[in-house]
Amino acid sequence: MRIALTFDDGPNTEITPQVLDLLEEHGIVASFFLIAQNITPESAEVVRRALRMGCEINNHSVTHGFMNQMTVEEICREISVCSEKIAEITGTPPRFFRPPFIAVNQLLFDTVDLTFICGSGCEDWVPEVTARQRADRVLANAKDGEIVLLHDMPGNVNTIEALREIIPELKRRGFRFLTCGQLFDNCGITPVHSRLYSNVFQTADRVTVHGVGEP
Repeated sequence: MRIALTFDDGPNTEITPQVLDLLEEHGIVASFFLIAQNITPESAEVVRRALRMGCEINNHSVTHGFMNQMTVEEICREISVCSEKIAEITGTPPRFFRPPFIAVNQLLFDTVDLTFICGSGCEDWVPEVTARQRADRVLANAKDGEIVLLHDMPGNVNTIEALREIIPELKRRGFRFLTCGQLFDNCGITPVHSRLYSNVFQTADRVTVHGVGEP
């Protein structure tokens, strides 16, 4: 069985390194969806560490705004600037995009030439959701081809604690941890444009969803 851990809202020098420490400890990889305005010379070094570990770096926009309310020009800027900043660090543009708030519309699908990723979340952007609850929700949803939506935003220590249980338990169940790109490739799935993926085997087509991702 195969699964992809993904993390939104980085990079930063507080929580992102702690996520990387856990990944490194367990010898696994993940995918990080970056907000371009969070990329600084210091946080860029964290991204380079993730890249050296075999992790994947993807697009989560520049400003984390509601892109389903933007014009074509605004959408293009959000995507192109973020992708360019990522390419400056990694040497290659990203393959995947997670819309902020998981808020999409047909204009967004028509404008953005990247594969759209959603993922099964555990409300880990909500401080009141405990580490125990986060771990339980992720483990309950774990299935072959699943994309797990988590956050490495500053202060999100409950997710770090949850990962201390999530990773070993998924390993015990026989899951292999892959990046998004590896997940599609390993499962033999070619991403379809205008679809929003939470599992590579089960897709939602042309949906508008609010509140699945972070606020």
